[in-house]
Amino acid sequence: MIAIVDYDVGTVASVSNMLRKVGAKATITRDPDILRAADKLVLPGVGSFDEAISNLRRLELFDLLNELVVEQQKPILGICLGAQLVANGSEEGTLPGFGWIDAQIVRFKAASNTQLRIPHMGWNTITPTRPGIGIFTDAPDPMRFYFVHSYHMLPASSDDALATTDYGYRFVSVMGRKNVLAMQFHPEKSHKFGLQIFRQFSESFVAC
Repeated sequence: MIAIVDYDVGTVASVSNMLRKVGAKATITRDPDILRAADKLVLPGVGSFDEAISNLRRLELFDLLNELVVEQQKPILGICLGAQLVANGSEEGTLPGFGWIDAQIVRFKAASNTQLRIPHMGWNTITPTRPGIGIFTDAPDPMRFYFVHSYHMLPASSDDALATTDYGYRFVSVMGRKNVLAMQFHPEKSHKFGLQIFRQFSESFVAC
């Protein structure tokens, strides 16, 4: 069973619908017992970094997720803001993130000679840096996903960068370490491309 973490910041219904379309058993929950019983976790999110962290702490989910992800090594997929929360922290706020991956979240830096619009919004492609990794198995080429974000992930180690995207410059759009996957885009809004990601995550993903 896949538990979708409900912490009042996220597109939980859309994620649930996509998982069910690929045949996965999924539930939206903040119940500690259900989260502990789950085989895998999804951490979606939209909004601001500090609000998300504050909600997780208010609902007593922050320490629980650390227990499940770090100590029990449950596979987890972070989506958009949920992906950013796995990093150490963000330029958007002051609160620390989970730190499951050694990374910072930084605002897009638009060069003066470009027409780069922030937020980065709309469809864009990703280029795997480790195409053999299981999450990309049988994926269409090119892979196109829907993005909405003003900040992006900057991992300390290139080993944690699983895919990049071009928006004025190359940025890391998928990162991962061990049982943690973080995707800056919205697979739940990305039609067949998103369905393939959810299928691979639910059926075969264990670790990077």
